[in-house]
Amino acid sequence: MKITHIEPIHVSIPFEHGAPQPSEGLGAGGRFDILFVRVETDAGVTGWGEAFGYAAGPVTMAALTRIVAPFAVGRDATDITGLMGELWFRTKGMSRNGPVAFALSGLDIALWDIKGKIAGAPIWRLLGGAGRPRVEAYASLMRLGPAHVGKVAADAAARGYRHIKLHEHSVEAVAAARAAFGPDVPLMLDTNCFWPTVEAAREAAQAMQPHSLAWLEEPLYPPDDFAGLARLRRETGVPIAAGENLGNVMDVRRIAEAKAVDVVQPSLAKMGGISEVVKAIADAEQRGTRVVLHAPYSGPALIAAVHVIAAQQADMLCEHRYGDLVAKPLGDATEARDGFLRVPDGPGLGVEIDVAAIERYRVA
Repeated sequence: MKITHIEPIHVSIPFEHGAPQPSEGLGAGGRFDILFVRVETDAGVTGWGEAFGYAAGPVTMAALTRIVAPFAVGRDATDITGLMGELWFRTKGMSRNGPVAFALSGLDIALWDIKGKIAGAPIWRLLGGAGRPRVEAYASLMRLGPAHVGKVAADAAARGYRHIKLHEHSVEAVAAARAAFGPDVPLMLDTNCFWPTVEAAREAAQAMQPHSLAWLEEPLYPPDDFAGLARLRRETGVPIAAGENLGNVMDVRRIAEAKAVDVVQPSLAKMGGISEVVKAIADAEQRGTRVVLHAPYSGPALIAAVHVIAAQQADMLCEHRYGDLVAKPLGDATEARDGFLRVPDGPGLGVEIDVAAIERYRVA
């Protein structure tokens, strides 16, 4: 079965989350972006993946069409290990991190979708999972500020989420969220590499200690300052999480060996799709580091994360971006019910793609 065409499709869909829309970062302008990767074959089987886009979208799309597709078209779609191994090697000067790696990630997810469709089995089963009907999700909120974060956090808790993550920078915002839903809901904070020094991050982390953070995520810039993260972890006692900006399995190994984090967060749409993230999970767990996937996606990367989590022996939380899309290209598969995401049992990703919805919100 040969690959005949690879197409990136940028979709931008309005959403609501019970507060004014963010002015910057994820969700800016009140829209969620999805960078679909459609892979077609000469047998008529189509696979769907998702590559990391957002601000990097134009570069990731160029990487797919100008670098990845010329290597992959005409190749055997069923030989994921052989094809992806060759592509990583042939792009080794540009794919250890960044848009080429993002492009390869989207392709890998689509190839797993094809593999499952051919086998008539869901991806979690191909990965050796015993199967479970659902996985627990945590609500990953937009950046809201102290005036609105409490309301949205309380709304998320009322919807059944048992864990909530903020994207804030201030003690005031963390305090507002904690006050809104009380002491019993685990609260995480992602600062997106906000503080430039260990000293500044330490001061903030110590000020937030009364609010009992389950983890403090990406507190430092640059994100690969593993020594700084390890020092912050030692000096504050606050659990540290990071990993969405790691480019490959070797980076996961290095952050674990540096004892820089309590939780490492590889991203399926960035680090190589299903194939590489499965390796990263095994590597981190072998070194005693907990894994929680980075998955603030609304397309196939989220569903791929659900499959990978469902294949694990132990429970693992799944990140879930909080907000209601006005259109659902994957139907109800990306919706959480009482804080859980359903594990698809159909072949491949196990979801029906609403192509009409994709075309309606496609960015020219």
